[in-house]
Amino acid sequence: MTVVFVCTGNTCRSPMAEALMRAELAKRGISAAVTSAGLAATGDPAADHAVTVMEECGLNITRHRSRPLTRELADAADRIVVMTENHRALLLAAGVAEEKITVPQGGVPDPFGGSVDTYRRTRDALQTIVCSLADAWFGEVGV
Repeated sequence: MTVVFVCTGNTCRSPMAEALMRAELAKRGISAAVTSAGLAATGDPAADHAVTVMEECGLNITRHRSRPLTRELADAADRIVVMTENHRALLLAAGVAEEKITVPQGGVPDPFGGSVDTYRRTRDALQTIVCSLADAWFGEVGV
């Protein structure tokens, strides 16, 4: 399975979600391709606060560079997790199959420009989302 997390710039939410999902699947002994992209990505590194809050939980995203969501990446994905309904609408308008797209309940607000505490809240929300998606797609832990 190939999972792609998508946000706007691919410097905050989606790289954090990518790292969290990789760690969750590794903990469960599950092999899947997990990556991230942005709808307006330009090759930037992960946001400083994103790096900081991920390091707090033992995950390193310092080598991340944002990349745009391409048609090829979208077509190759089995699941695309977007952070907002607006992202979903843009993907649908571009012809991405609706059944591939998941929007977490209530979406995930963009922490860009916020405090480190804002990024921590985003990381924690993404951790909950990642665990729920892993349960749904790969089975609950211990089952």
